[in-house]
Amino acid sequence: MKPTSTPESDPRTAGRARPAVQSGTFILGGDLTVHRLGFGAMQQTGAGVWGEPADPAEAIAVLRRTVDLGIDFLDTADSYGPEVSERLIAEALHPYPAGLVIATKAGFDRPGPDNWVVNGLPEHLRSACEGSLRRLRLERIDLFQLHRIDPQVALEDQVGALLDLQREGKVRHLGLSEVTVEQIEAVRRLAPVVSVQNRYNLADRKSEGVLDYCTQEEIGFIPWYPLATGDLAKPGGPLARVAERLGARPAQVAIAWLLRKSPVMLPIPGTSKVAHLEENTAAALLELDDATLKELEALAAP
Repeated sequence: MKPTSTPESDPRTAGRARPAVQSGTFILGGDLTVHRLGFGAMQQTGAGVWGEPADPAEAIAVLRRTVDLGIDFLDTADSYGPEVSERLIAEALHPYPAGLVIATKAGFDRPGPDNWVVNGLPEHLRSACEGSLRRLRLERIDLFQLHRIDPQVALEDQVGALLDLQREGKVRHLGLSEVTVEQIEAVRRLAPVVSVQNRYNLADRKSEGVLDYCTQEEIGFIPWYPLATGDLAKPGGPLARVAERLGARPAQVAIAWLLRKSPVMLPIPGTSKVAHLEENTAAALLELDDATLKELEALAAP
């Protein structure tokens, strides 16, 4: 009698159940292996990235479902809420499953909804890190990212504060957000950088040069706002037509394109709804052939 496969032993079934596994892997800093399709937790807050979510139970359900879907890389920040996103992650997932990597960021003050004030003072970065450790219930943050470089504070002081936290064992690896190639190189002269988080998507490729640099240097590139597709996804639009041909949603095609774009790409689409999370994560199962990839590349000029 022929042995039958269980859902867990059949790779095809397992892939559908945990689609993020199919996105491939990337090694952050040489020692943290993550699936390339992660989750951004900014939307687990209220309007204007301020206060509690409209539906706290759904927010918790979304975070728990990420792990079920094979996602093992979560991105958050102390400024999301502020503090709300980090607290909800711990509430939903602590004690954390083995292999889960939580990245957070510091470098903003939040006076109110939709209000962001850059603050790279060393004492602020230290206080933010220690607050994140408490809220996330961690002894060490795997990836601690400078949310913005503060032009009013010496770069050496900002990076020095992060290095102090790293030497104290409170931070494992360092990352940057919204930076130029020149800024990355300036920081790398002071400290190792394992990731860069810039806005990048099918319709907005202003950071193409930064992506090329990260690809060359094998630095993880985390595109924020990965699903912004503008007019491309409107009914009858070019992205919508590609999606219809593939039997997929435009957002899924946009995510699949990012995953094909570079081996260092780590998309983190976020959502406040479980159904939307499942739809986004299924993008890792979508295969784009070379002709479709070329077609998508031509949709918007870099």
